[in-house]
Amino acid sequence: MLCSSELCESSASSESPLCKSTCLHAFVLGGKCTIHMQNLRPFVAELLGTFLLTLAVSLSIVMPSVIPTPAIAGLTLMILVYVLGPVSGAHVNPAVTVGLWCIGKMTPKSAIGYIIAQIIGALLVGPFLTLLQIIPVDAGALEGLTLGIGEALGAGLLVAGVCSVVYGKSSGAATGVTVGGSLFLGATLASSVGNGIVNPAVAIGLRSVSLTYLLAPLVGGLIFAEVYRYLVKGK
Repeated sequence: MLCSSELCESSASSESPLCKSTCLHAFVLGGKCTIHMQNLRPFVAELLGTFLLTLAVSLSIVMPSVIPTPAIAGLTLMILVYVLGPVSGAHVNPAVTVGLWCIGKMTPKSAIGYIIAQIIGALLVGPFLTLLQIIPVDAGALEGLTLGIGEALGAGLLVAGVCSVVYGKSSGAATGVTVGGSLFLGATLASSVGNGIVNPAVAIGLRSVSLTYLLAPLVGGLIFAEVYRYLVKGK
């Protein structure tokens, strides 16, 4: 069920049960809503989703298989879109959140809350792996223009896939495949020149903390989101 911005941003209806129940679905469908701070479900969903994505990537590194890490990340995100998408939109990536915020699909307050939840979720992976007697991943933190371009392009491709869902170009059963496939493509491209993380929160969880891995995906996501909006609105 769609939630209109008029319904959720007006003071008269912002407290209505209809708004509370429908705001949770708005981020997948592109609605701009203000989430009630007392309703923590979207933020918990982002924390859990980012934890699971970071965990999947970490395990794929410490326990290599025939499936490459970008494919595992893409499959994990695909499942998260179907499971958590109706709750929070399954951003699980600050680059996605910043991209949607810059094109007016999120309020600043909600965007900040999402990013904080995503970082916390990624940080919890290290202690969890230690509890399982698995050494947490230390992917290293390199700097460089080439790495930054790769991370920006990779994150941008992911955000472009998300925007196709937000603007209704990909809907229904195709949403998870579109977003997961976009991450697979973006991470594969970025991994050709670096770690291929394309997610600042996951980078923190993998101890790959540098300006390149933290800022480049945000810049790429913002640029691709704006370009996508321009192209769609130009039709």
